[in-house]
Amino acid sequence: MGVRFVAEVSSNHAQDMNRAKEFIDVAAQIGCDAVKFQLFRIEDLFSEEILSRSEAHRQRKAWELPPDFLPELAAHTSRNKMLFGCTPFSLEAVSQLEPYVDYYKIGSYELLWKALFDSCYATGKPLSFSTGMATIEEIDQALDWVTGDANIPITLLHCNSAYPTPVKDVNLQSMSYLEDRYKDKYDPGQVSIGYSDHSRNPAVIYRAVHNFRATEIEFHMDLDTSGAEYQAGHCWLPEEMAQVIDTVRTGMDAGGTYDVIVSESEKSDREWRADPSDGLRPLNHVRKGFR
Repeated sequence: MGVRFVAEVSSNHAQDMNRAKEFIDVAAQIGCDAVKFQLFRIEDLFSEEILSRSEAHRQRKAWELPPDFLPELAAHTSRNKMLFGCTPFSLEAVSQLEPYVDYYKIGSYELLWKALFDSCYATGKPLSFSTGMATIEEIDQALDWVTGDANIPITLLHCNSAYPTPVKDVNLQSMSYLEDRYKDKYDPGQVSIGYSDHSRNPAVIYRAVHNFRATEIEFHMDLDTSGAEYQAGHCWLPEEMAQVIDTVRTGMDAGGTYDVIVSESEKSDREWRADPSDGLRPLNHVRKGFR
């Protein structure tokens, strides 16, 4: 099974439709399977106590994605043959997104908000959510909210919420623990385990895929270092992630089959093995007909 790569645009679009569409084009060019945005108003994201006292938080008004961008962004993503995902940060945002998204993503900071999970689940669309800073009891609870009769696909994204995440704190082995914990509790294929990256380290991505069987890799991307979040240190540039995606997919191609086989590329070499009669190459019947 392959791995799905998701380019997270977050707030790097600068409220510019052309730039937002360029993110979609570039994500497709480097081999992504999906692109994801975020839909919020700062008034729905932070309490009045914070906004009234913090200019830095009020300035995030410039990070908001205009809702009227949604139809064109969804259509442009579809033209690029990718999935269109978005993170809602309010119950209103869930409704605004429903006509356009292929799936919802809930971020780590909203993990405790049952009403948001309920609202996304009620749409019947696939859902992913990140586990940054969560306890296992909190993850269990969130899964219980979205694994009812509708049986929608859930992607559980192992995550560390630090921007950027020190490699020593990534703890990829948690993915194996989560896989083992849930594999017998839910229907086969209903809950898959992926990884949401804030490390910006290729080695982490490679290990998440090849050692811990991540079904999805979500990463933050900026086009050119000018995005609102780039300076935080967790955003990949396209050329950086393009190499990682290509290397991962090449490694997946090398997986092969579970049994031992003689491949097409080596069948002709069999005749040139050492003959057991004298230990010399090639086999005796080849020597006799050699010209």
